[in-house]
Amino acid sequence: MENIENNNIPENENVNFESRLDLGRLQESIVAIKAELGSVIVGQEKMIDQLLVAFLSNGHVLLEGVPGVAKTITAKLLSKTLQIGFSRIQFTPDLMPSDILGTSVFDLKKSEFEFKKGPIFSNLILIDEINRAPAKTQAALFEVMEERQITIDGKTYILDTPFLVIATQNPIEQEGTYRLPEAQLDRFLFKISIDYPKLNEEIMIIQREHHLQDKGKLQDVRSLLSAEEIKHYQSLVKQIVVEQNLLEYIAKIVVNTRENAFLYLGASPRASIAILNAAKGFAAIRGRDFVTPEDIKEAAIPVLQHRVIVTPEREMEGITSVEIIKQIIESVEIPR
Repeated sequence: MENIENNNIPENENVNFESRLDLGRLQESIVAIKAELGSVIVGQEKMIDQLLVAFLSNGHVLLEGVPGVAKTITAKLLSKTLQIGFSRIQFTPDLMPSDILGTSVFDLKKSEFEFKKGPIFSNLILIDEINRAPAKTQAALFEVMEERQITIDGKTYILDTPFLVIATQNPIEQEGTYRLPEAQLDRFLFKISIDYPKLNEEIMIIQREHHLQDKGKLQDVRSLLSAEEIKHYQSLVKQIVVEQNLLEYIAKIVVNTRENAFLYLGASPRASIAILNAAKGFAAIRGRDFVTPEDIKEAAIPVLQHRVIVTPEREMEGITSVEIIKQIIESVEIPR
């Protein structure tokens, strides 16, 4: 057997060290983006972390909150920090699928139909008030959100990468809103609920607005990441190490949602994959190349809360999906 010398490696040195991921530049970029977002957005650190994790995990985000809690400005602000295409679509009750995807127009000069691309053909898509459009228009997003492609008139159009949808919605009990179908909700990696700011945060918001005067909120925001850098970081995140016992931990949490008496509908295998990808994202923004149980627990609520349905009896008692998911997480033994 051939003898291979292991030169320049001390006996006590970990031979796997060089194969570990270098997340230094990624973490520096995340810190810089958070600083830019923090220059405009007051508080909401958890929401900002979740947004960045979704982007690194190549997943879509649903932001829910009452009007005026900075849902739209947050998405626009994130787009300003990235050197990629941005498109905003305002959903209304009369919006048609062709208004989003595009339509074929007859060219008289060429005597043939030509496809005119809709606003969905971009990198970062802000869909404002997604639950104000009827089901037909919402269904137009199924293929593009899942497969990053659009099929029109028998022809398939592949979208450029990166591709991320950030949709905002008002609480469903508000006037003029339509509940999103389960198949639509399942295509969002995260649902992020945005609450009212605390008193000290409200004071800071008012102070900043007062000092701005005629200056725009987004005027001084810097563009920090290119499309190529984003794709490189997304590729790095996929390589983050997840031990077998943590994969089993994710599976146990998801299976428990299907067996819970308080839930009418449990989470699908797509939810398991979403928790896995999101946990890798949380590890990455914290500078680790391996996932911990805490990463999984942090990912579980925003991944699962919109994918499960509480039974009508428990819903009438005021029990929320978040409370049930927390109970499930606490009931599953943490791997050691």
